[in-house]
Amino acid sequence: MTAISLTVNGVTHELDVPPRLLLVDLLRDRLGLTGTKIGCAMGACGACTVLLDGAPVRACLMFAVQADRRTVRTVEDIAAPDGELHPLQQALRKHHGLQCGFCTPGMVMTILPLLDAGEPLDGDTVREAITGNLCRCTGYESIVDAVVEASRP
Repeated sequence: MTAISLTVNGVTHELDVPPRLLLVDLLRDRLGLTGTKIGCAMGACGACTVLLDGAPVRACLMFAVQADRRTVRTVEDIAAPDGELHPLQQALRKHHGLQCGFCTPGMVMTILPLLDAGEPLDGDTVREAITGNLCRCTGYESIVDAVVEASRP
């Protein structure tokens, strides 16, 4: 076992973990944050995307010990504490970009840093950003439309 300390959604956790425990398994099984999905388990689908020190990473490709002394943000941390949805979540709902919802957490976590930059996004920029995120339900256009809308002031 290896002792690690990481901050997840603003809460610091001190944990003993096996060296080969994946970050996605730590989040889901040890911390109960099941919003991060396990899709392909090979980093190809993007369903497990979380923010590590503000940058999108595939949690299925990363060992939990690699997150030691780092900050992880999951989709559970996106809505306001009072439950009000983030503008991106609101736009996804409005544009029907959710469908089954399996890809949604990874899409949200991939797009969030772009939205946080504060620049309006166009469809091509959004499509490029979500290239590594697979969605089998929406056909992407509703997701792209939602992100473009959410990026506008």
